[in-house]
Amino acid sequence: MAEQVALNQTQVCRILREELYQSDSFHQSDTHIFIIMGASGNLAKRKIYATIWWLFWDDLLPEDTFIMGYALSHLTVANTRKWSELFIKATPEERTTLEEFTTLEEFFARNSYVTGQYDDVASYERLNSHTNTLHQGTANRLFCLALPPTVYQAVTKNIHKTCMSQIGWNCIIMEKPFGRDLQSSNHTSSLFHEDQICRIDHCMGREMVQNLMVLRFANRIFGPIWNHDNMSYVILTFKESFGTEGCWGYFSDFGIIQDMMQNHILQMVCLVAMEKPVSTDSDDVRDEKVKVLKCISEVQASNVVLGQYVGNPNGEGEATKAYLDDPMVPRGSTTATFAAVILYVGNERWDGVPFILHYGKALNEHKAEVPLQFRDVAGDIFQQQCKSSELVIRVQPNEAVYTKMMTKKPSMFFNHEESVLNLTYGSRYKNVKLPDAYERLILDIFCGSQTHFMCSGELQQAWCIFTPLLHQIEWEPQPIPYVCSSGPTEADELMKRVGFPYKGTYRVNSHKL
Repeated sequence: MAEQVALNQTQVCRILREELYQSDSFHQSDTHIFIIMGASGNLAKRKIYATIWWLFWDDLLPEDTFIMGYALSHLTVANTRKWSELFIKATPEERTTLEEFTTLEEFFARNSYVTGQYDDVASYERLNSHTNTLHQGTANRLFCLALPPTVYQAVTKNIHKTCMSQIGWNCIIMEKPFGRDLQSSNHTSSLFHEDQICRIDHCMGREMVQNLMVLRFANRIFGPIWNHDNMSYVILTFKESFGTEGCWGYFSDFGIIQDMMQNHILQMVCLVAMEKPVSTDSDDVRDEKVKVLKCISEVQASNVVLGQYVGNPNGEGEATKAYLDDPMVPRGSTTATFAAVILYVGNERWDGVPFILHYGKALNEHKAEVPLQFRDVAGDIFQQQCKSSELVIRVQPNEAVYTKMMTKKPSMFFNHEESVLNLTYGSRYKNVKLPDAYERLILDIFCGSQTHFMCSGELQQAWCIFTPLLHQIEWEPQPIPYVCSSGPTEADELMKRVGFPYKGTYRVNSHKL
């Protein structure tokens, strides 16, 4: 058995700091101003302030970094500290250390707050004036749009007109979805250069997502079999066991395809299907992703099943509530909370292999994984008793890579069973604490790395795939009702129609993964 790797928090952060300081793109001594647009919203409260705090606590930010909040609400730094502390996760031991060394006070001493409108030029002039007081000389400005996508156009237009640094670099950090369709997605690209835009997708910061390139291109065993001659299906499954939970406003405006399919899951398709890039540089990686997307035709409605969850009369708690039971959801809303989509990558490597995209809310479990099912062995000598082999990349929870395969049972005869070769990260890398997905991506931005962010070429091709379907379902929505389960039974029928048979019997214990 491989030796377990056990590193404590201090050791991990020291390694990360050494890597950062060796990078030419990480300017440790430059002034950086991180401006949170929409600082009073849920995303800022729950995620962004906590992310910046942990990077500060781990000493991974440039030395001279300031944090600014900007929003409609009349708040102070004391207000932002009060509610953001609720989401700064720390053990009791760590909290004692924080109090002892007053690190939290040091962090919020670097914070400031400006109140303003999102469509008022004078408000942005005040924001710019305040920003100028925080530094002398060169300063890099990072604008994080923790805002509803409906105000992106007004905000980016005013930032471009009024708030750009003239003696440092600028970055616009955008949350998905990046537009509503192909036409609306072009606005930001018309204002800023490509290297000034970071379209952040937290899925791309997950350990196993980033591990896909290493698994594929650093292991010779996978190269010869990663194609249509050996693979019968690729399934990308993202399940959430909860409903919209307070995100109804955003979700009812955009729905399941803009929320996940067009970005998260399509990015995963690219990593699975793309050719080996020339290098790991961001331009080389993103060029290969664009090539994959160009090979995918627009989604056909006949290859799509949409659903909306309804209350389970036999369930408990939230499981008894339907999407439409939320009093804030528009009455009679036809917004889909589930989607199953079949795609094909029309190139030599993947010709004829269905890519099955499966995502939904209020389902029977919470997980994200990518099973790749191999074709049956030719010339079967075991009376058709063998199951198809699978390589499974478990993204969450409890990251793992495992292979389902046939083995012989201990006996005198050729009795066989399905078994598994299992690499569980929690066992192999015991007690290793790495930055979470959002921390990694924010740190990438400070480093100037674009590898894990969608470029405009990817964005345009992704919208070309889904925009015709989105326009069609505006007129023919009517998602299929489903209770808290694996989704509509019509989704199973769709997969059977493209020939997908689940043949496996082995179940990896999720509590051990």
